[in-house]
Amino acid sequence: MKINGQPYRTIWLKAEDPSVIHIIDQRRLPHEVIIEELRSPEDCAKAIREMYVRGAPLIGATAAWGIYLAVLTRGITSLNEAAALLRASRPTAVDLFHAIDYSLSCIAGHSDSEALAVAQQAAEALAEASVAQCRNIGEHGLEIIKAIYQNKQGQAVNILTHCNAGWLGCVDYGTAISPIFLANREGIPVHVWVDETRPRNQGANLTAFELVHENIPHTLITDNTGGHLMQHNMVDMVIVGTDRTTRNADVANKIGTYLKALAAKDNQVPFYVAAPSSSIDWKLRDGLKEIPIEQRSAEEVKYISGWDGQAWATVLIAPKETPAANYGFDVTPARLITGIITERGVCPASEEGLLELFPEHKL
Repeated sequence: MKINGQPYRTIWLKAEDPSVIHIIDQRRLPHEVIIEELRSPEDCAKAIREMYVRGAPLIGATAAWGIYLAVLTRGITSLNEAAALLRASRPTAVDLFHAIDYSLSCIAGHSDSEALAVAQQAAEALAEASVAQCRNIGEHGLEIIKAIYQNKQGQAVNILTHCNAGWLGCVDYGTAISPIFLANREGIPVHVWVDETRPRNQGANLTAFELVHENIPHTLITDNTGGHLMQHNMVDMVIVGTDRTTRNADVANKIGTYLKALAAKDNQVPFYVAAPSSSIDWKLRDGLKEIPIEQRSAEEVKYISGWDGQAWATVLIAPKETPAANYGFDVTPARLITGIITERGVCPASEEGLLELFPEHKL
């Protein structure tokens, strides 16, 4: 995708120096585009933990490059330590664990002299696979938008999304926003309701940034506005991403997603989840009981950061003495989901539906 007309991906190997992985520091968007360098698995773990990078597919890609950097800087004897470090960086997005396991399986059995090239190939393969998945999700989701557009007889399709599941949360294209990007390119009029997504404001900072640079009409709203809009027929569909999806199609996504699903169900608004297969955890069945939910620092809730016109500023918005809870994700039960959009097509939100698309995971 593009920033100021220039194509970017979110993570890439520096062409002139293969000891450096480049990322966009997403903490500084939308006001500054800062390219950071990662040179070690510790750098990669920090980037994931402190949210220089975020979004399940991008977290996975960063972890794979972390394994590559471990081989580059310390050899294959360091891999168990590096893998443990990366696994501990964040708990909810299953792409992280899939990427580490894939990289380690590729490297297994290779000598030190072979392992570096294999680790690089594994990281590049994961990144390219993610791009292809997101592009295909976009194509399948586009058909849903086209159908709604035809029913609206030429009026714009109003889409509500939550958090950031665009290209900044992936390697390119994105998951939930990919169909919107493709619809816009095909000339289908769309308008996006962008949830601010407290407490880190990924909707306000990142999704809005993406839509600005793709010239897509959008409106930023507070997180609790979606239900009102649905009650007044101002939302044609909801589409969100996922950090982990169980085999029965329960979905863990950014905190607040469950409330959007409830409002959508009550107002008969289609609620879709864009889920690359890398985000499906086939070992889990009950999302509420089995998906680990990250609890982040209370400081993210009590303080807010922004641009004062000249520099970054952070201000306290609550009494200093007040404790705060900061659950990063919630679980939306499959019964509230209209359909799962994957790289292989759209299916009902059920184990049977997912297995129709991914029969290799039948027990």
